[in-house]
Amino acid sequence: QVQLVESGGGSVQAGGSLKLSCAASADSYRSYCMGWFRQAPGKEREGVAAIHTTGFTTYLGDSVKGRFSIFRDNAKNTLYLQMNSLKPEDSAMYSCAAGECALVRGGEGTSRGYSYWGQGTQVTVSS
Repeated sequence: QVQLVESGGGSVQAGGSLKLSCAASADSYRSYCMGWFRQAPGKEREGVAAIHTTGFTTYLGDSVKGRFSIFRDNAKNTLYLQMNSLKPEDSAMYSCAAGECALVRGGEGTSRGYSYWGQGTQVTVSS
């Protein structure tokens, strides 16, 4: 019932910054808990960050704490991931996801409860 489209990925040098966007198709976006996930070649998908409908961050992976932040602009139906001090290890396909908060809660850091997914945007960090 909600379509998600990521953008903002690209290629940057280590230490650089990128801001990813996830545009939602409907106002119902405001009622969903949202998350960012990433998957590198040969590795399993991992949770990066999650945010509640109110804008409170509910999850931030240990590997990105202090460097990444998640926020949302409900007026624009858009979710963001600000990535600073990027490292080569951050290179991955980044996807945003939406889910019912009642289903998402309790599974922080995992994809459990997320029903809608974007197509992903590639982030490549060179050394």
